[in-house]
Amino acid sequence: MIRRSHLAALPLMAFLTTPLAAAPAVPIEEDQVITEQLTSAMVGDIIRKTCPTISARMVVAFVKAQNLKSYALKQGYAEPEIKAFLKNKTQKARIKELATAYLAKQGAKPEDAESYCVVGRAEIAAKTLTGQMLSGG
Repeated sequence: MIRRSHLAALPLMAFLTTPLAAAPAVPIEEDQVITEQLTSAMVGDIIRKTCPTISARMVVAFVKAQNLKSYALKQGYAEPEIKAFLKNKTQKARIKELATAYLAKQGAKPEDAESYCVVGRAEIAAKTLTGQMLSGG
């Protein structure tokens, strides 16, 4: 039989047995998974805005964003920290620079929309993270 005095201790016992999120190993801007996935999303965004025959699969992009948020939380990043990082203009510029460099390496050329379409079709065919968020061709 459980005594009343034992019931009062249950919330404390539950707290003590709940695993606490570990502190993140690196600052959020240095997390490779986060950087790579945000860069992939930016690549897709640039492609869809530049290539007239490719569009975004918004539901897929939303699910990928939610998955990345879950990953970040599991790594120990707090929600306010995640939001601040995503709104940080310096970090946005860094991710865009990485995406632009990737696109150039793949053959995309400014002022040549078709070159972005070629990269987009290759991403879709290879089923990369970027390609999963795009449709058309």
